[in-house]
Amino acid sequence: MIFLNNKLVPKKKALISVFDHGFLYGDGIYETLRVYKGIIFKMDEHIARLYRSAEMIGLTIPKKPDEITKAVNETIAANRQKEAVVRITISRGPGPLGLDPSLCPKPTFVIISNRFRHYPAAYYSKGVKVSIVNTRRNYGPALDPRIKSLNFLNNVLAKIEAKNSKSYEALMLNYQGYLAEGTISNVFFVNKKGILCTPAIKVGILEGITRGMILDIAGELGLKSREGCFRRNDMYHAREVFITNTSMEVMPVTSVDSVRIRGKAGRLTAMIHNRYREKVSEYIEAYNK
Repeated sequence: MIFLNNKLVPKKKALISVFDHGFLYGDGIYETLRVYKGIIFKMDEHIARLYRSAEMIGLTIPKKPDEITKAVNETIAANRQKEAVVRITISRGPGPLGLDPSLCPKPTFVIISNRFRHYPAAYYSKGVKVSIVNTRRNYGPALDPRIKSLNFLNNVLAKIEAKNSKSYEALMLNYQGYLAEGTISNVFFVNKKGILCTPAIKVGILEGITRGMILDIAGELGLKSREGCFRRNDMYHAREVFITNTSMEVMPVTSVDSVRIRGKAGRLTAMIHNRYREKVSEYIEAYNK
């Protein structure tokens, strides 16, 4: 079942207009959430970011935060899913051809819930390969990467490069050549001094919910961390590398381009991921009290 605008409908009947500006121009926003044991993880944080994205493109979300939460829970329940990945999509809505947002009086609101499929265990034990691609991350003053936008062509082009090099993920640099982020992930690395490093927001990245959690976890574990501007060589000389997002959590990287970082997941990477999983469990326990 799909939640479309104000009700649940069967997948085959979940249809939107060909004149929807989300389809025509990529004019809209979205959030992806993880569901553990029937509980939506970090719902408030995701909704806050959804509203931030909406404000940045001048889009009025047609529902209040509690109404969105209720709709997500209804969708999960209707699909009988305890472990799921949920996507909330809000487009500008249908209207005549043309870029003027005022042409679209009513946004389109969609919730899709898919059963979570676990990543192969080998990805977490042996790590994955990533490539630093030629496609640059969107220039902030042109299209701010902090907007979780339906306009994903920048990421798609980077993903094509990654696939051509048989890499799991593409890492993009910004227009100045500084490391930014992946197509669907934030990136971290441990440098030679044992400091956990990640690109700063000012470089031009999406401020990931999981990214924020990792920085908090580093503090809890007594690890030094640094948000800054880094070059590709910093990745090549790293002790450990990993990428993060809502669904994959913490994914070890053992190869960047042709440079072998290590043969398996690093000690700090595993420690951080274990603590992340503990925090998920704590969140679920607190929710159930």
